[in-house]
Amino acid sequence: MAPSFLVLTNLSETAKLAARYAAVLGEPLQVRLALLSLYHHPLLDPDLLTVTAARAYRSQAETMHELQAVAEHLPAAAEVQVAIGTLHAAVADAVADCQPLLLAMGLSMEHDLLDQLLHNQALPVLRATRRPLLLVPEGAAAPRLPQRVLMAVDAEPFTLNAASRHLGALLGSWPAEYTVAHVRTRHETLAEPGRMALADVRASKLLPPGTALDLCEVHHLAPASGVLQALEDTDADLLILVARPRSFLGRLFHRSITAQVLRRCQVPVLLLPAEDPGLPE
Repeated sequence: MAPSFLVLTNLSETAKLAARYAAVLGEPLQVRLALLSLYHHPLLDPDLLTVTAARAYRSQAETMHELQAVAEHLPAAAEVQVAIGTLHAAVADAVADCQPLLLAMGLSMEHDLLDQLLHNQALPVLRATRRPLLLVPEGAAAPRLPQRVLMAVDAEPFTLNAASRHLGALLGSWPAEYTVAHVRTRHETLAEPGRMALADVRASKLLPPGTALDLCEVHHLAPASGVLQALEDTDADLLILVARPRSFLGRLFHRSITAQVLRRCQVPVLLLPAEDPGLPE
């Protein structure tokens, strides 16, 4: 069976961009797409009790038809599913069905909507599936295979979970140069933390053996600002971040470096879940 990506989508232009970007990223491996849309059933809304069942089903059918039209114009094989119910249940069923390498979704850069999306969709999806999550901002450039990929890590060791490690073949299929970014703060005391960050990325086995890795060190900036500065310095067109359970996946999400970067980043971001030390995957 060909590998797949699960794209959480709707009829917005931002969601369509995310679907196109996912299709392009998976092209070297002939990845198939599963487009999942969560349909809000009017009969379940207490403010819309006058809607008839016939109209509700017709609306769902129209949604399916429009999403199929989107799928037909993607540069990859794609199937569409319109689900009714909770996001958690719909995503869980779709993941069990297609076993995707990663999930993808678009990000509106309007601040209030972005915060709502991150809290109510991105975070629950990461927690529930523990799968890599590709987030494509609405201001991202036209989709193409990555040419320069930046992986931002700190000097603290990490272990990617199994789903993240399975992305090695995908990343190795892109014609990209890879750079590891390390933001060195004023209070950091470790010797050569950038070199340690390089070693941690190599030890993660995310990239194929022998992949060349450059190092970009940014000094005396807050971590989120440093990551964004490294993006500018390297002209990277894709950012990879490690989602640690106690930060991005924890209760202090709004304070995490990952969330701060997402609010200001203009290139697609691939979040890779790390293992929670001491707990099974």
